[in-house]
Parts: sequence; structure tokens; C-alpha cells
Amino acid sequence: MVVESSSSQSIAIVTIDANIKNNIAIFISHMYILNQSLIKTLYHAAFVTSSEAKLFAIRYSISQALSKENISKIIIITDSIHIAKRIFDLSSHLLQSQSVAILGNLCQFFSRDPNNSIEFWECPSYLDWHLYKAVDLEIKASNFTPVYPCKISWNYSKKTECDNILNIWKMMF
Repeated sequence: MVVESSSSQSIAIVTIDANIKNNIAIFISHMYILNQSLIKTLYHAAFVTSSEAKLFAIRYSISQALSKENISKIIIITDSIHIAKRIFDLSSHLLQSQSVAILGNLCQFFSRDPNNSIEFWECPSYLDWHLYKAVDLEIKASNFTPVYPCKISWNYSKKTECDNILNIWKMMF
């Protein structure tokens, strides 16, 4: 099934993974079209949960696939299918802003052609499937350390915000 899917020019296969190390969320995404790795993305952010990072990875991957010409089918492969289900959860939840942005991208995708489709495939790490294994190994090997470890603390960011507000207030008055 994967060989058939990856042999078409109109199908984008995207494998994603996200993890948190040293209080920094990291997500990695690989996009394949015609059995070739087309785009590799590594993104990191502080002060986000792994669920937010995984949902952002899905959002970014869909956006990347939409930027390619003639894509009519997107297959997203992840080990966190429960996060992908949050996209279509209409109840109120913490990840709702990401879900709304993803749904906006999907509306754009489906408005191009009503026959377009998107699939989410679950691939746990223990299966050692070669497409997902590449992303999984890369995320396990990546190690970001903050340049200024003290500056990623909650207290430091609040202090900086307060200092900026005081400086603006002093300039105004």
C-alpha cells in the first residue's frame, strides 16, 4: 500500500515526530513525494507541551504539502494518532487554536478540489518501519541545550516582560 501511495506525484507522505528534551520541544518532519525525501524540517520551541508540539508538527506538515503543486492526497504518519484526533474534536480544549488553524488549512486544501483527501496513519516506534524510523532516530539523536539556561525559566520571562512594561511606562510619563 505504501509503495503504491509513494509512486504517485500527487501524493505527499509526511512522517512526523515530536519530543521534549531539556525543556525544549523538538519536532521533525520528512516529506516524501515519488519515493524521494523532498523536505526535512527540524523545529524547536520552549514552553510548549509535547501535545502542542505534535499538533504544530501536523499543522506545519499540512502547510508544507499545500505549498507543493498538484498534491491531491496527504498521508501523515505519526506515533500519536490521539493527537491527530484532537483536530476534529469540536469541544473546547487547550489545543483548540492549533486545531482551528489546521482546519483552516484543510478547508483550503479541500476547496481546491473536493476529491482531495488526507489520511492519518499510526506507526508506533517499536514497528521499526523505515520511513518512520528515520524521523524517530533523528529526534532521539537531536539534543538542544538552551544558550542561556537561566533565561528559559518562567521567572526570567516574567521579569523581562515586567522590565519592558516599566521602560515603556517611563518613556511615556
